[in-house]
Amino acid sequence: MKKIFPYDSLPWYWLWLSLLFCKLNGSSKNYPKNYFGWPVNAIKAIVANFGELRPNHYHMGLDCRTEQVQNKQVLAAADGYIAKVKIEPWGFGRAIYINHPNGLTTLYAHLNNFKPELEQYVRQQQYRLQKWQVLLDIPENMFPVKKGEFIAYSGTTGGSQGPHVHFEIRDTKTDKVLNPLLFNMPISDKIAPDIIRLAYYDRNRSTYEQIPKYVAIKKTSGIYGPHGGVLKVNTGKVSFAITAFDRYTGSTNHNGIYEAVLYENNNPVCGFQMDSIRYDETRMLNAHIDYKTKASGGPYLQHLSRLGGTANIIYKTNETNGVISLEPGETKEIKIEVYDADLNKSELKFTLIRSLPDVAYRAETGTLFVPQAINVFENEEVKFYLPENSIYDSFYFKYNKISVNMGKPVHQLHYNTVPVQNYYTVQIRDNILYTPSNKMVMKWFAGSKNSYKKAVPVITGPERGWYSASWREFGNFQLMEDLEPPGITPLGFTNGMNTARLKKISFAVKDNTEEIEKFTGLLDGKWILFSNDKGRVFVYEFDEQCGPGEHELKLMAEDQVGNITEKTYRFTR
Repeated sequence: MKKIFPYDSLPWYWLWLSLLFCKLNGSSKNYPKNYFGWPVNAIKAIVANFGELRPNHYHMGLDCRTEQVQNKQVLAAADGYIAKVKIEPWGFGRAIYINHPNGLTTLYAHLNNFKPELEQYVRQQQYRLQKWQVLLDIPENMFPVKKGEFIAYSGTTGGSQGPHVHFEIRDTKTDKVLNPLLFNMPISDKIAPDIIRLAYYDRNRSTYEQIPKYVAIKKTSGIYGPHGGVLKVNTGKVSFAITAFDRYTGSTNHNGIYEAVLYENNNPVCGFQMDSIRYDETRMLNAHIDYKTKASGGPYLQHLSRLGGTANIIYKTNETNGVISLEPGETKEIKIEVYDADLNKSELKFTLIRSLPDVAYRAETGTLFVPQAINVFENEEVKFYLPENSIYDSFYFKYNKISVNMGKPVHQLHYNTVPVQNYYTVQIRDNILYTPSNKMVMKWFAGSKNSYKKAVPVITGPERGWYSASWREFGNFQLMEDLEPPGITPLGFTNGMNTARLKKISFAVKDNTEEIEKFTGLLDGKWILFSNDKGRVFVYEFDEQCGPGEHELKLMAEDQVGNITEKTYRFTR
C-alpha cells in the first residue's frame, strides 16, 4: 500500500520532514491478504465502505449487500470462536463478534436470528438477566466456528435503513477498527474517484464564521481543475476542502474515498487516510468536514487542513496544518491527489495567486472560545464550561434569551452549526418553581430537531434552584416540568382476546419527552422477553413461558423522571 505522501523525488530536507509526519503505509501493517472470506451468502457487493461520512461519525465497516432481502445466511469470515453477542434497539441491532487466532476480531451486525444453538443460549441469558438489551461475553470454547460456517440470518435490525450486513475487522487487543478493503476483500475497483467540488476558506477567520467559496471545476485530459487553471484569492492564508466519492466496478453507488493529499509547489503539506479508527474517535468526523455547511443543509466538504483543536486521527501534516500562506502577488502551484483503497488516483491541479484586494470583514462580537482550552460562559440564569478538546476551531460564542409566554425562558447557547466533541454540563436556574422538582427535564432543540434529558436539581445550598444536564450540542435549551406518564397502546390486540392464532403481541409506548427509561412485561407474575427494535414498538413473541389457558399480562412503562404507567390485560391461548 502506498505511503500517504510519496517523497522519493523530494530534496533531502523534505525527505526528512516527510519521514517525520507522513509515514502512513498500509503494507507496513502486514494486514493478512485472503485470510477473511465474504461474510454473507449473497452477491459480493457493498453499499457503503469504511470511512464514509455520516452524521457525527465515520462509517466503520463494509455494508454488504443481501440482494434487498432479509434472511440470507451470514457466514464466519475465518476460523475462530464467537466471543460476544450484542442486542440493542439502535446501533448494531443484533450483532455477533468472532475472535480469530491472528489477533483480529470480526463483527456482523443488523442480524435477525442467530444459529439455533446460539439463539437458544442468548435467550436463556436474557431471561436470566431479565434484560432484552444485552452485551454478552461468551466463554471461548462454547461456540467455535470454521471459515464459511453459518452463524446467523441477515436482517435490518438496529440502525439499519434497509437489508444488509454490516461487517467490521478490528484489532482484538485495542478494539481499533481497520479498513476491510485493505485485506484484499473480493470487491473489484478499477475506477478512480470522482472529484465534484472544490472550496476554499480565508484562514484569517474561523471556518465557522464564513461561507466557503466554491470553485467550479472540470476534468480536462484526465486532470481536474478550475477554468483556465488559475484560482485568484484575496487573503494571505488559504485552506481547501473537496467533495469526492468513489465508485466500484459494476456499481453506481457513491462510496467514500480512502485518501487525499494536498501539495504546495509539489511538496506534500497535509493529507488524510481512512485506514483505522476507534469508536471513541469516530465523532472527530465533525472536525474533518465543514460541519457548518453540512448542518445548514449543504454538501459534505472534507477539509484538506487540520483544524487547531483536532486530534491527529486520520491526518498527517507539517507545521502549516494545510494552511497555504501567500504574500501579495505571490503564486503557488497546488495539487490535490485523491485515492481509493485500490490506489486508483485522481488529480486536481491549479495555480493559486493572491491578486485580489483583501476583504475588510466586520468585527465579530461575543465571547471568544478557543480550542484546547477550558471555555466558560455564565450569567445569572444559565452557565456552562466546555472541557479542553471540546471544540475544533476558534469562534465568538453568542447568547440570547427568548421569553416564552406562560412558560420558562429559552436560552440560546450559540448555534447548532458549530460542533462539540465532548459532553458538557448545562446549568439553568429556575425562577418560577421555588421548591426543587425531581420531575424537571431539560429540552434541547434546533430547527425541527429536539431532545430531552432529566434535569438534576440542586436541593440545598447557594445553588438551590439550579438544574443540570449533559449535552454535546449547542442550540436552544429550556427547562420543563414533566408530570405526564407514558402511554401504552396495544397494536392488533384487545383485552380478553383469544391469541391462539397470533405469533406475537405488540404495544406502542410513547412519552411526551420521547424517552422511555424502563419497560417491563409480567406474564402471570413472571418476567417475559419483550424486544424493542428501533425503539418504536415493544414485541413479545409467544414462547414456552406462555402455555395454553388463561393469562394475565401486566405492563409497566416509566419515563426518565419517574412517571409510571401500568396496564393489565387478560387473554387466552
